[in-house]
Amino acid sequence: MNIALLGYGRMGKEIEKIALSREHTIVHKIQGNITTYDFTNVDVAIDFSIPTAAFENITHCIQQQIPVISGTTGWLEKYDEVVALCEEKNGTFIYASNFSLGVNIFFEMNSYLAKMMSQLEDYNVTIEEIHHTKKLDAPSGTAITLAEGIMQHSNYNHWKLDKAENDDEIPITAKRIPEVPGTHEITYTSAIDSISIKHEAHNRQGFALGAVVAAEWIQGKTGVFSMKDVLNI
Repeated sequence: MNIALLGYGRMGKEIEKIALSREHTIVHKIQGNITTYDFTNVDVAIDFSIPTAAFENITHCIQQQIPVISGTTGWLEKYDEVVALCEEKNGTFIYASNFSLGVNIFFEMNSYLAKMMSQLEDYNVTIEEIHHTKKLDAPSGTAITLAEGIMQHSNYNHWKLDKAENDDEIPITAKRIPEVPGTHEITYTSAIDSISIKHEAHNRQGFALGAVVAAEWIQGKTGVFSMKDVLNI
């Protein structure tokens, strides 16, 4: 595949290594204005840019009939606009708050645990996420996805950064510590005990590999997909 990297920070560089090792070609490494680049020979774009650039990057690719994979978080208030544009242009798009295989298994574990705990009113749930100090958004997109998974199977209706103000809110603690790729922990606590599940990334390779696998999977397809489609889970 000929790949355009939208964003060439730490994740972009890691994706480049994985893509080259799988015999793909990087044709663009874009940090600035995407409209100045020629996408004629691009098979797929992988967006790990910044929240303020992601929407323009994604919509430009869809308008150019370029399949696009996005792992940028912090822009999702415009997600429905992207879906509508994708349907209008018969485009191809995958968004994931986290492309790691392990994290996507963790998402499924989180949903399953939430179903079990929904019958136990004595437990309160909290989410903690830890990332490197260069991460621009808080809480992480992964933490929000985890909160949404819990809300689908419980009486919680909202998440709240830091301390919850109402009983139907899930409190999310976001910590920023140098050189931490990403750690997420769900804890259910009662007066008697606590139950926790945790995912800890040791490096960025899992995120990068998942994005490249998604880019490979999406070839020849049209529509809006998720990592559950890619991994068939």
